[in-house]
Parts: sequence; C-alpha cells; structure tokens
Amino acid sequence: MTVMETTSTTRTDSCAGPRQVDRRPDGQDKYTISEVVAFTGLTAHTLRWYERIGLMPHIDRSHTGQRRYSNRDLDWLDLVGKLRLTGMAVADMVRYAELVREGDHTYGDRFELLKATRQDVLSRIAELQDTLAVLDRKINFYADAGHALASERS
Repeated sequence: MTVMETTSTTRTDSCAGPRQVDRRPDGQDKYTISEVVAFTGLTAHTLRWYERIGLMPHIDRSHTGQRRYSNRDLDWLDLVGKLRLTGMAVADMVRYAELVREGDHTYGDRFELLKATRQDVLSRIAELQDTLAVLDRKINFYADAGHALASERS
C-alpha cells in the first residue's frame, strides 16, 4: 500500500505532473528499485532512506521481499522531488506524508504547510531576482568597460 492509497478520498490529491510516457499501465505497474532509480534519478540508498523515515512507508514487496513500486509511488516521488526543490525541510516533508496518510480531515494542515512553503519559495525567488539584477549590472559594466578599452587601443 502506498502513501496515496492509505487515504480514502473521493477527490484525488494529484501530487505530480503528467505521467511519464514510458510507464506501465496501472495494474501492471510493479517496478523494481533499480527501475525506480532509472525513472527518478534517485539512488537506491535514498529510496530506502525515504522508506525508513516515513516518506514512503508502505512499499509493496514481492514474495521474495523485493520492493515493488507502483505508478502512484512514482507520482509521490515526483512530488517529494518538487518539495525538495522548494527547500522544504525533510521533517516537514515527513509531516506532510503523515498528514496525507491521516486522511481528509488534515486538508487544512496540508494547506497551511504548502502555503508556508510557497511563501518561502516566493521569498527565495525575490532574492534570486535581486541577485540576478546585480549580476546583470556587473556584466553590463564589464561589457561597457571592455568596449571602451578596445576603442582606446584602436
């Protein structure tokens, strides 16, 4: 059972972008850890760590004990990757996963967590835009200075 399957919601919490075209159809979507490594770029160590800390606590296993990931697991990993890119703390990602597993009554808490993360991202974007403006000024200065020096030499 996956994180997303532990909740019984009538509305789906779409946690990822569009499906990748090379995925297997639902029902035939049993991926090994090495296949998930290829899909996601994560290491097997990271996938096992995610399982240990509660980000992926319900990965199905084969009769021999090998992990078997589903399309929903890949969708969840896509969301986790996006949350990592936002700079969200691992503890907050684990908390979000716990809230998803707890069910619909946690929508408000999930909303607040994601809203706070969004605000952090917007703040970082503003900082990066300021930094980009400084770089652009410096680049323009050196471009102009280079042209001036070239003109003086001719």
